[in-house]
Amino acid sequence: MSESASLQQSAASIQVRRIAPYLGAEVTGLDLTRPLDDAVVAAIKAAHAEHEVLVFPNQKIGSDDLKRFGRYFGELSVHPFSTNDEDTPELIVYDNKEGNPPRATDLWHSDEMFRECPPMGTALCAKIVPELGGDTCFCSMTSAYEALSDKMQNFLSGLEAINDFKIFKTLFSESEEDQRRLHEYELQYPKITHPVIRVHPITGRKAIYVSRSFTVAIKGMEETESAMLLERLYRLNSMLEIQYRHRWEPDMLVFWDNRSVQHAAVHDYYPQRRLMERVTIEGDRPQGTGERAEGTALQRFKPGKEIPDAERATRYHDVRRP
Repeated sequence: MSESASLQQSAASIQVRRIAPYLGAEVTGLDLTRPLDDAVVAAIKAAHAEHEVLVFPNQKIGSDDLKRFGRYFGELSVHPFSTNDEDTPELIVYDNKEGNPPRATDLWHSDEMFRECPPMGTALCAKIVPELGGDTCFCSMTSAYEALSDKMQNFLSGLEAINDFKIFKTLFSESEEDQRRLHEYELQYPKITHPVIRVHPITGRKAIYVSRSFTVAIKGMEETESAMLLERLYRLNSMLEIQYRHRWEPDMLVFWDNRSVQHAAVHDYYPQRRLMERVTIEGDRPQGTGERAEGTALQRFKPGKEIPDAERATRYHDVRRP
């Protein structure tokens, strides 16, 4: 047996234990400082899709180990607005402490929804955790979808949402230089449309795919109706039954599925120190379900709005009466 083979671990050593009713599982029996063979990676990938959040306790891994782990599941992406490591920009370092408060992560979101192809997963490893606070909350958006009535599910089918990096625009000041940089980012990352209901490429389950952090409107829908519908969808992650609140410990890795869950970091620990390292894995273009809804299906005629005759909704006084 070669030295590399002797260092690898088998899928039979993996133990997966559910830790919440609707999402989340603890994975033990692995040492992530050592290589993983194809069977182990396949087992983790299947558990990741099924449980949506995987917790790997007692993993004293370095930055290179974390990057190697992420690359088992795809290419690593570089976040354009985060605190990237200077030498390896695909590694994000969160070192929040007095004088460096946490930013923009305490709202429910799926990572980087402003991209044409958002990341499929995120792996976050705890290095230093506060004595109290600093949890991360997760919500199963597949369970949120499945909790909706059949009529609402059918209504949402085919709708598309417009997403933007709006949450990160607060990082730019009103200075001429910052506004120039912001404009460059807006050209690089224009508003992108994703389905409101996303189909998971592995499980085939459907999930709500809008968030207050990134979604700005329902494409083609009248503004007030769009805002009303989005507010309803944003509140779905308030259902306590479909949440999992993770309490961090040092040397703990959490690997979550951005295609099916949303998360929010709780900032109650500041100014205590919280040091974390993160990688995100590139994903594919979100796929929806149902026939795309557009045109007059989403808007009514309004006086003063120029709409071609063929696309006009029927007005009351146009109806012919006997």
